[in-house]
Amino acid sequence: TFGFGPTRFRRNGKDRFGLAGRRPADLERLPHFPADNLDPDRSDGDLCVQACANDPQVAVHAVRNLARIGFGTVAIRWAQLGFGRTSSTTRGQDTPRNLFGFKDGTANIRSDETAALDEFVWVPKEEAPDWLVGGSFLIARRISMAIEPWDRTSLREQEALIGRTRVDGAPLSGGDEFTEIDLAMQGRDGPIVPVDAHVRLAHPTVNGGTRMLRRGYNFTDGVDRLGRMDAGLFFIAFVNDPVKHFIPMQTRLSRDDALMEYLQHTGSGIWAVPPGISEGQWVGQTLFT
Repeated sequence: TFGFGPTRFRRNGKDRFGLAGRRPADLERLPHFPADNLDPDRSDGDLCVQACANDPQVAVHAVRNLARIGFGTVAIRWAQLGFGRTSSTTRGQDTPRNLFGFKDGTANIRSDETAALDEFVWVPKEEAPDWLVGGSFLIARRISMAIEPWDRTSLREQEALIGRTRVDGAPLSGGDEFTEIDLAMQGRDGPIVPVDAHVRLAHPTVNGGTRMLRRGYNFTDGVDRLGRMDAGLFFIAFVNDPVKHFIPMQTRLSRDDALMEYLQHTGSGIWAVPPGISEGQWVGQTLFT
């Protein structure tokens, strides 16, 4: 998967390649969200390349060869190696678990939900330059997870922070993993699903019906200087309207989500992903010609 970043079109006010007039209006650097602690060396970039494989050596080799071919013209700005996945995209897949041990991505858009994909993922004809129609916007966020403090937290508190049970991923309001969450259900001390629970604040009914296609991965980069795991979630999502479908939700989560006590966003980027190509074509052909 290939994408073009905002600086591919204009950087420091300069039209670098004569393409500024073809930049999608929504292709703007993501704003600084509450509690962000971004590393500029792990953020943004003119180009994005996502390579996936069952064996990480294959993915690394693919990126390495692209960088080798482009030597003298391009250089790798930053990279992140992920493993597993943190969301399912078909009903035939079991919902995977994140590094906190909870099932992640239960409510993700599935590949057979064509109406939802058209509404939230693929860029429609009337909202973008012709070269991006049928494509999408890729948003990546490197999220460090405080695993050691999390492991010392009681199961009851963990489940309240998430809004789901750890064993089977069922909502705290009852049922199984795929039972619709009842956000209005009350308990002795207030809502069964706490007002600052992650699943409540990310739920479509709290975000104007917004959904997104998530394709995130776990990562672990050894340990930090204090001997703690440098690990977390490499969040990747595809939306057709970042201003409407991502920024408001992320602002709310960063500001109000109780889970943020255990998370820190350290990398960020957005790229416009052109539609797929047929044999004999090349990526971005309709943009550059």
